Parts: sequence; C-alpha cells; structure tokens
Amino acid sequence: MLPLKKVIISGGGTGGHIYPAVSIAQELKKQIPDLDILFVGAKGKMEMEKVPKAGFEIEGLWISGLQRKLTIDNLSFPFKVMSSVYKSNIILNKFKPQIAIGVGGYASGPLLYAAGIKGIPTLIHEQNSYAGLTNKWLSKRANKICVAYEGMEKYFPAEKLVLTGNPVRQDLQHITEKKQDASKFFGLNLNKKTILFIGGSLGARTLNQTLINDVSKLSDAGYQVIWQTGKHYYDDVKDLQNDSVRIYDFIYQMDLAYSLADVIVSRAGASSISEIALVGKPLLLVPSPNVSEDHQTKNAMALVNKDAAMMVKDIDARITLIDSCISLMNDISLQNKLSQNIKLFATPDAAKDIVSEILNLIK
Repeated sequence: MLPLKKVIISGGGTGGHIYPAVSIAQELKKQIPDLDILFVGAKGKMEMEKVPKAGFEIEGLWISGLQRKLTIDNLSFPFKVMSSVYKSNIILNKFKPQIAIGVGGYASGPLLYAAGIKGIPTLIHEQNSYAGLTNKWLSKRANKICVAYEGMEKYFPAEKLVLTGNPVRQDLQHITEKKQDASKFFGLNLNKKTILFIGGSLGARTLNQTLINDVSKLSDAGYQVIWQTGKHYYDDVKDLQNDSVRIYDFIYQMDLAYSLADVIVSRAGASSISEIALVGKPLLLVPSPNVSEDHQTKNAMALVNKDAAMMVKDIDARITLIDSCISLMNDISLQNKLSQNIKLFATPDAAKDIVSEILNLIK
C-alpha cells in the first residue's frame, strides 16, 4: 500500500457540512501529520471563511444550488456546473489527491464527479437521516458511503454503506474543565445558570424573533443567555445585549459555550445534535420546518422518543418556547435525565471510523 500523502475534501454551505469535514481532516492529520489536505468549497459560502480559520487551505468553485422558483441563478446553473467541473479537473490535475471525500453541499458534486471520472477513489459522508440531493447523485460512483443513521439503504446502495455517526470537533472533549475559562471569555457569572441558544451556522428566524420579544423574561428569572444569531440577524438584535445577555453573530469557541451552558436550545440539524450528545447537556430542540422531508423533526423525535431531549414545534415557539426554557431550568431532575440519555447518542469515534474507511480505500 502506498502511504497516504494527499487528500481532497469537498462540500459545505452550512456548518452541518463544514464541521464534520474539518473533524475528518483533523483526525487525518492526527494520524498522518505530514498529510497534505486541500478543501474545495463554493465561492461566497461560509466554508471559504471557516475552513481557513480551522487551519486548512481551500479552493472555491462557482457553484450554487437550484432554487425552487425561476430565477437568474437557475438559468445560470448549467454554466456553473460546467465551469465547476472544468475547474475541478484543473484542481485535481494540479493537486493529484489519492482520494476525494465529499460531505454534501454544492461544491462536492462537481469535484467528486470529476474525481470519479479520473478513477480517483471517492468516499462520501451523509450527516442526516434524509439524504441530500448531491450525495444521492454521487452515490452511484462513490466507493464508500459513511452515514450517521440506520436505514439509509433506501437512499444509497446497501453494499457501500458504513454506519459511523457524525464526526465532531476535537475541542469538544473534556469541556467540564473549561467552565471557568468560559465564564471569563463570555463575561458571565460562573455561579448563575446559563441558557445557550444556537440557531445553526446561518441563524434561525424563529429563535431570534422569540428572543427579541421575550429574552427579558429569562433575565428577570435570574438566568444568563448566550445567543448566537447568525450574521444576517445580528444587526437587528445586538442592542439587546446587556450584563446577562451575550449576543454573537457566530461563536467560534463552541467548546466554551457548551461548557458554560446549563441548558441548550437548538435547531435539530444532525451535526448540532451530534455535538450536544457528546457534551451531554440538557437539550430543547426547535426543528426547522424549512428542510427537505422535514428531516429535522425526524432527527428531534429520535431523541424525544428516548427521553433524550425536549421539543417545541417551530409554529409554537413564539408562544411557548421561553416558558418551556424556564420550566426546564427549574427542573433539575429532568435536566439530569435528559443529560444522561442524550449521551447514548454520542459517537465519539466517528472521525476515527471514517478515517479507517479512507485508509482501507487506498490499499
């Protein structure tokens, strides 16, 4: 077997694609320190900022998804695909990877298609219980498909599937030891209870509007709030920040945020759930209704049915979410039960298992 020297990783669009990709890259570097890794993303998408911050190089493709209605972007889509496949070929010819890894998102389509045509082994990772369009299309040529949920043979060839779970960031290990540092970082009282609101990497309109109206209820009840808004919403809410409410467009130090939180309120994206399962914090989910096949509700119900999380429907959140938060904050017994049960969903070795599949493929 030739030693693994060069790997290319493609995908992105949201944190749910980016952070598993970064986790895979980190595990690869941990096992093979001199490994050369190149990311390929979509120009203008968040991976072009987040991947370099994680310490990896990235190239951008001119690619985007199809919109549900007729738009200029849709008319230009065929040209974007042709341009991206052409540039992918240039990148592959120059970088010469031994394997190409796709994590979903627009950019992984043309890059892994071009890699497959060239005979480069390909592996894809699907984070959700409902497979994304790009990964379904790529699965016909992929050599191996790593998934986070059982039953994915309804989307992918069964003989290619490996159940690994979702890889999470390495800095989420041992967060209990970071609580004092977290208190200093956020400027919050170590001895007061804290609620963390995260609406995904792009923000969540319902969570933001609910907090705009009622965040004072949480302060009046004696609780502290860490609130990630997403960059599109930050300017609308930043003036609500005070001594007990800390507001950020994006939180890079999620290990510290998780460490300080007594309760977490989140959308039900697969990667967010995987992270919170690893840190074992009481969780209240508000699934986004704006996703394919309502898969976030399915993600949430998998936990709710095992007493591993609570759920508030998006349509009810503006009326009931804050009261549900206060009720959970006051119920230590329920917090303990949720915390213990969600740990059963953790997959701390997912990145290692995926890297093992990568190494097997290049033999």
